[in-house]
Amino acid sequence: MGINFVPTSQRSPESCPALVLNADYRPLSYYPLSLWNWQLALKAVFLDRVNIVSEYDREVRSPSFSMKLPSVIALKEYVKQPEYPAFTRFNLFLRDQFTCQFCGSKEDLTFDHVIPRTQGGRTSWENISAACAPCNMRKGGRTPQEAGMHIRRWPYRPTATELHTIGRLFPPNYLHESWRDFLYWDAELES
Repeated sequence: MGINFVPTSQRSPESCPALVLNADYRPLSYYPLSLWNWQLALKAVFLDRVNIVSEYDREVRSPSFSMKLPSVIALKEYVKQPEYPAFTRFNLFLRDQFTCQFCGSKEDLTFDHVIPRTQGGRTSWENISAACAPCNMRKGGRTPQEAGMHIRRWPYRPTATELHTIGRLFPPNYLHESWRDFLYWDAELES
């Protein structure tokens, strides 16, 4: 019994996503990692919107044409990244590193209004923290002080750069060898 690796040339196209880089050769997003399926990648190639940086061994064919699937593509035009990310549940959990800000648990996460809405608390970056369900229930409609709970880090509005940095702490399940140079460019090089 062992692991059987399917040769890259025999992979299905669905298992060959392309890493999408901005025109500066940095990923558009680290978490979730900016990936396009093979159809979107090929469409962008044919519309001359991207440069192919690296390819899989896997080819797709038609009766008159064959082409290796791109594994890394770079946009030809730079897409300006926003200074601040959208206020979403996912981005909030990413800011808090998928950890309850009261007990440190990574299970059963929800979000908590640090200053409850009943006391004038707003639904904003500066008032919402990740919290596990038990801590959220324990705190209830009270402030952390009123509930006798300590908050590890007060909520704040992160920049997009901060979220990218945090996102790099959570590598995706699948990494192709050709992506390595573009994802971890600040890692120490092997001697």
